[in-house]
Amino acid sequence: MSEPGYRFHRVAATSEIREGEGLHVKLDQWEIAVFNIDGEFYAIDDVCTHAFAMLSEGFVEGDIVECPLHGGRFEIKTGKAVAAPCTVDLRTYVVRREDDSVLVGIPAAD
Repeated sequence: MSEPGYRFHRVAATSEIREGEGLHVKLDQWEIAVFNIDGEFYAIDDVCTHAFAMLSEGFVEGDIVECPLHGGRFEIKTGKAVAAPCTVDLRTYVVRREDDSVLVGIPAAD
């Protein structure tokens, strides 16, 4: 099954991303954090919108990730900024699970 407008890349085996943790991946120019929340996988921009920090290294509580630099928070499922000093939402990415693989879709080049 293909989704128009996206190129999918295998980024990890499902077992490589533990529950409540993130994994940093770089696909083309995108820095992406992939999270396992209750056995479902989600992908958001890995760089905080407030200051340069990798969210894949942040503290995860439920479906919220806290930036390790200044403590701003984002919803992992939606990318929405939910706590100061963060006010700009993150981009989310399409994620597919195929057998034991996690795939992330990035926008296809025109």
